[in-house]
Amino acid sequence: MESGILTNAKADGEPKSNRPSVHAENEHVGKKTSSKSSRVDTPAKDETDSNVVDWAGPDDAENPQNWTPFKKWSNIAVLSLITFNVPLASSMFAPGVPQLLEDFGTTNQSLATFVVSVYILGLAAGPIVLAPLSEMYGRVIIYHIGNVLFIIFTIACALSTNMGMLIAFRFLAGLVGAGPIAIGGGTIVDVTNLQQRGTAMSVWTLGPLLGPSVGPIAGGFLAQAAGWRWVFWVLAIVAGVIAVAGLLVLRETHAPTLLARKTKRLQKETGNTQLRSKLASDPPPQGFFFFRSIVRPTKLLVLSPICLLLSIYSAFVYAMIYFMFSTFSFIFEGQYGFGAGVVGLVYIAVGIGMALGVVIQQITGDRVLKHLAAKHNDGKPKPEYRLPPMIGAGLSISVGLVIYGWTAQYEVQWAVPLLGTLIVGVGICITNININTYLVDAFTIYAASALAASTVLRSLFGALFPLFALQLYDALDYGWGNTLLAFIALALWPLSLIFFYYGEKIRTYPKFQVKL
Repeated sequence: MESGILTNAKADGEPKSNRPSVHAENEHVGKKTSSKSSRVDTPAKDETDSNVVDWAGPDDAENPQNWTPFKKWSNIAVLSLITFNVPLASSMFAPGVPQLLEDFGTTNQSLATFVVSVYILGLAAGPIVLAPLSEMYGRVIIYHIGNVLFIIFTIACALSTNMGMLIAFRFLAGLVGAGPIAIGGGTIVDVTNLQQRGTAMSVWTLGPLLGPSVGPIAGGFLAQAAGWRWVFWVLAIVAGVIAVAGLLVLRETHAPTLLARKTKRLQKETGNTQLRSKLASDPPPQGFFFFRSIVRPTKLLVLSPICLLLSIYSAFVYAMIYFMFSTFSFIFEGQYGFGAGVVGLVYIAVGIGMALGVVIQQITGDRVLKHLAAKHNDGKPKPEYRLPPMIGAGLSISVGLVIYGWTAQYEVQWAVPLLGTLIVGVGICITNININTYLVDAFTIYAASALAASTVLRSLFGALFPLFALQLYDALDYGWGNTLLAFIALALWPLSLIFFYYGEKIRTYPKFQVKL
């Protein structure tokens, strides 16, 4: 891998089984090394020092990079299930909002929108706290505690007796549920090499994209048959099953945490208190470490043009999901006369589009990566080789929005606007998968921080865009309203070309180096 903002071909490169997974996600960093990338590296330690605790050779089974394929993919599968269930809860409740307003005796439409969006605000706030905690205590404990608290707060939503109570518990459920979305990419870096990572990131990224699409379909019929409270009961039951699977399958992958545990075990067994982990630096006060870990995603978002621009692109594209979802019922009930239960089925089109996006990404992504690596870089992949599928996908978002808006405005047969949303779904899926994977490859040791920064911005956009969706349609109607969004997507589209052709130069340009 070419040197970048936070990666160096000689010092880091791609995690391999014959290397400790310091190259995966080592947040316990100390002394700086002078390199082309000006990155913060691990402290220099004497490799021959008998007090330094490292992996027991290149094939150490405790190193997550050397886990068996079954162990790796079972962890990724359970993590992906959690990552699917949390965004599922963001939209599954939406069809039951009219019942909720009737039960609580209010007709405030802004409040009705906010009770849905406040969950996404929780997803935005969660990474700020959970990402640094995962670097202090490991990743798996964040998943387990988050699962338990998510169940508790979801049950509290089902038992809420007023709107304020429901809003508060919705926010808390999103806050504690944000863990797998914020740090899941770090877990994937911990256990996969570059060749495996494309598939793993596709599976994991599908959760935040497909979850909001599936939610209203199930929630519409469930709310109609059993009431809005049962939406939360079902979510809690599903979360409980996944939590049990997590306890049985998920294992710690964070290399500094694993070596720190190994060091403590050996200190106890040998009585040698001088033993220290290879990946540990001189520990700062816990409060300072926590503060530094919180600041790190902010610094990446503000100071790194790669993280900032791609996070904005990803956030806008992701917000289109919630923008469309917040208006589907108004369009298809008002323009086409769909009933409350049937209108939930229109969400299927976006879900099918996203599923097609994953298939297209799997067919093209790795092939393009290998082809470009063989053609231009002696078989060595670079992060930029991930981006070509995103070029076509970005255009499809604009095309789909235009089709959706104008055909809905002129009441063309309902399948045509749904085709437009399907095309948008394909573009959203491929774009987000490639942006997430690019951020992971470009910020390897800080993948969790880069993804946390992107997740915060993405969730904020997802929460805020639906708040003005109906006002936009009132002002511009469906055709020009969606065309405006299509123009914004088209304005962001050149970023895929810019980073494909100039991403490496931007990553290595001295003025863009971020000191973390």
